[in-house]
Amino acid sequence: MRITEVKTYVMGTNWRNLVFVKVLTDEGVYGIGEATLQNGEESVTAYLQAASRRHVIGSDPFNIEDLWLRMFRNDFWRGGVFAYTGISAVEIACWDIIGKVTGQPIYRLLGGAVRDRIPAYGNGWYTVERRPEEFASAAKRAIAKGYQALKVDPFGAGGYELTRKEHRLSVSIVEAIRNAVGDAVEILIEGHGRFSPATAIALAKDLEAFHPGWFEEPVPPENFAELRKAAEKIAIPIATGERCFARYGYRELLESRAADIIQPDVLHAGGLLEVKKIAAMADAYFVTVAPHNSNGPVCTAASVQLGFTVPNFKMQECFDDFVEPYVKEAVPGCPQVVDGAFSTPHGPGLGVDLREDVIEEHPYRPLHFNLWDADWHKRQARSVGL
Repeated sequence: MRITEVKTYVMGTNWRNLVFVKVLTDEGVYGIGEATLQNGEESVTAYLQAASRRHVIGSDPFNIEDLWLRMFRNDFWRGGVFAYTGISAVEIACWDIIGKVTGQPIYRLLGGAVRDRIPAYGNGWYTVERRPEEFASAAKRAIAKGYQALKVDPFGAGGYELTRKEHRLSVSIVEAIRNAVGDAVEILIEGHGRFSPATAIALAKDLEAFHPGWFEEPVPPENFAELRKAAEKIAIPIATGERCFARYGYRELLESRAADIIQPDVLHAGGLLEVKKIAAMADAYFVTVAPHNSNGPVCTAASVQLGFTVPNFKMQECFDDFVEPYVKEAVPGCPQVVDGAFSTPHGPGLGVDLREDVIEEHPYRPLHFNLWDADWHKRQARSVGL
C-alpha cells in the first residue's frame, strides 16, 4: 500500500477556519486527519502541499515512524508549529488507515485501553457579556449539556498586569460560576499565558477559595524558569504545554518541575504516537496529561483514542458542543460527551469521516482571532481583507 495524494479541506466558522485532511492510497483506503491552526491555516496548508510532494506521496502509511522522521528531519529547518501541525495531520490519517485495514480502533493499536471512560471538560461555552451573572447562566447551560467540568478565561484582554478593577471582576466571575454550578463541578482556570509571575501569584491567591482544578498557562510559555517561580508560590495545580512541540519541547518543561499537568495537543505536538511518548515521559515525573483541543471534531476523535491508552491521562478538552452545529455535521461519527465523559470508541480507525458537501457549504473565511481583544471570548473573529 502506498500513499497517492494528500487533500486538504478548509471550513470557515465565526472565529476560526478548520482544516481537515484526507490521505489517499493506491488500494482505495483513505485516512482522515486534521490540521486546524488558529490564524495559521494558510501556512499549514501550504506546508502540507509542499511536504506531501517531498515526503508523503509514495510512502507506506504503515511505516509511521519512518514517515514522521523524514518529515521532521529531512527538511533541515525542522520544527515549528506549521510543520508539526502538518506532520500531526498526516500521522493521524495514517493511523486511521491502519485501523481501517486491520479492522481495529486506534486505541487498540496504541497498546489497548486502560480505562472504560474519559472525563471531558467543556470550553467555548461563555460567549456572553463579561459580567458575573452572564457567565453563571452560561455555566448552567453548559452543565445541562452533560459536562461536569468547565474551563474559563475570565480575564478579558488582560496582559502582564491587571488593574484592581479588572482583578476584582475576574475573581467575581469565577465566584459566580462556582455559586452557579456547585461544588461537584470542576472549574479550570485558563490564563492564556497573559500574566507576569507576580500578577499570576496574586490572582491565584484570590482564586484558591473557589477550588479550581488547575491554573493553565498563568505566565507566557517561553520561559519555564519564570513559570516555576510562579508555581512555587501558587497552591493551585499548574497546567501548561499546548505551545510545546514534540518530545524535545516537553523534556525542558518536565525537567523544569514547573507543571503538575501537561497539555500536549495531538494536532500540534507531533501526532498520536508522539504524544503517547510525551505522556510516558511525563509519567516518569508523576505528571498527568490533559490534552489540549481547541480544534475540531477530528482532533477530538484522535484525542479520545489516545486517552484510552495513557495511564496518566487526566481529562479531555472539547469545544464541539459550543460551536456552530454544522461543525459536527461535517464529521459524522465524532465522539459525544455523555454524563461528563467519552465512552470507548467503536469501529475501525478514528471512527469518523468527512462530509465534503457540508464543508463546501462553509468555505474559508479571512479572519483574525485576537485573544487580546476586549470581547475575544464571544468568539466572533474580525474579518480581514484578502
